[in-house]
Amino acid sequence: MTLTQTQLDRWVAEARAIARTGRIPDYIPRLAEVNRDRIAVYIQATNASPFSAGDTSHRFALMSVIKPFVLLFLLKQLGQQVVFRQVGKHPSDQAFHSVVQLTEDGGFPRNPMINSGAIALADLLPGVDGSSRCEALRQWLNHSAGAQLVMDEAMLASVRSVGNETNRAIAHLLKQSGYLNSIEVALDTYNHICCLSGTVVDLARLGLLLASSKAIDADQRTVNALMLTCGLYEASGEFAVRVGVPMKSGVSGALLAVIPKQGAIACYSPTLDDTGNSVAGLWLLEQLVRSLNLSLFG
Repeated sequence: MTLTQTQLDRWVAEARAIARTGRIPDYIPRLAEVNRDRIAVYIQATNASPFSAGDTSHRFALMSVIKPFVLLFLLKQLGQQVVFRQVGKHPSDQAFHSVVQLTEDGGFPRNPMINSGAIALADLLPGVDGSSRCEALRQWLNHSAGAQLVMDEAMLASVRSVGNETNRAIAHLLKQSGYLNSIEVALDTYNHICCLSGTVVDLARLGLLLASSKAIDADQRTVNALMLTCGLYEASGEFAVRVGVPMKSGVSGALLAVIPKQGAIACYSPTLDDTGNSVAGLWLLEQLVRSLNLSLFG
């Protein structure tokens, strides 16, 4: 099948109805205020013109969709050996913010796509505080991808207003186990990077950093593999089978799929399923990947 604008518009219309079956996360006040009917998709091939539909100019906080790019940045800066002393490569079978799982694992975070792993990696970013570390990452991503990420100050204030004792408990466990230097700096860095915002266009451009039209290098391959096995939290295995491409979600409703050597697909729809993944985004991606035969597994 060759994608047409008519077909994409039809799928987006269907996805709007599917989005109504999900829920808006309410534990961050500003996320609870978003328009649940917004939806956007942007499809960028490495060597072809893009397709798009919906509210493609709408900005949203990336939240956990930033995690693969923290990993990519640190792999480029520090190398695999340093990074994977700080975090593991194993899928999680519990929620993305599970303290129980981190405790059972002796304080060693399972992978970079869940909160414990991302907080541990936030401690490796260059800079003296959360703001400067986030800025180093932001500038590198914008320069490398041609994106226009900005800090959503209102979202950052909203995240800070909650306190998030779960992430604090995770940070204390990481510190006790020797995987964190500073609890406060790591948490502040994590809050900052999750509040970087962009459009689906920006997100797709980030995805191209992992797609590459030529050979996929070792760092890209590592990030893509961890997205495939860990990017949708405990639902990752199911969607690896059903869809078969690396994906990463965020509680803002952002969703990114990378098709190595071919391109990237970015979606935004803020209503989530019980695992914390965008309901409409997952449905849209499944239609696109299946119809265009994009699965890594044929």
